[in-house]
Order: sequence, then structure tokens, then C-alpha cells
Amino acid sequence: MDKEELKGQIGRRIIKLRAVKGWSQSDLARASNKDRQAIEKLENGRVNPTIFSLYEIAKVLDVTLSELLKLK
Repeated sequence: MDKEELKGQIGRRIIKLRAVKGWSQSDLARASNKDRQAIEKLENGRVNPTIFSLYEIAKVLDVTLSELLKLK
């Protein structure tokens, strides 16, 4: 797997977990103290997130970092 595919898979995983909570990108942004555009870029695989950023997202989605990173 290359870097672009990994970013895409992480983004799709965040979308899925966000949808389970019934949250919009704006809801996730507010809960994680990020702006909506940052969430959009993350979900679309256009940024390379830090491990801490992923940890913060996992925390507000009520999953572990390990669960967030369960990729195909």
C-alpha cells in the first residue's frame, strides 16, 4: 500500500465512524476543535494526519486509535 492509498483508507474509515454517530463534518470538527475544512481534507485523503490528530479524532468518535486504524 502506498501513502495515497493509506490516506484514502483512513479518510474512508473516519467517514464511516462519523456516520455511525450520525455526525456531519461540522459536528466532528466542533467536537475535535478543528475546522470543517480540515476534516474534509482528512476524509478526502488530501492531508497526512499526525498520530496525535488521529488520536483526537478517535477520542471524540468514542473509539480507540487501534479501532480507528482498522483498515482493509
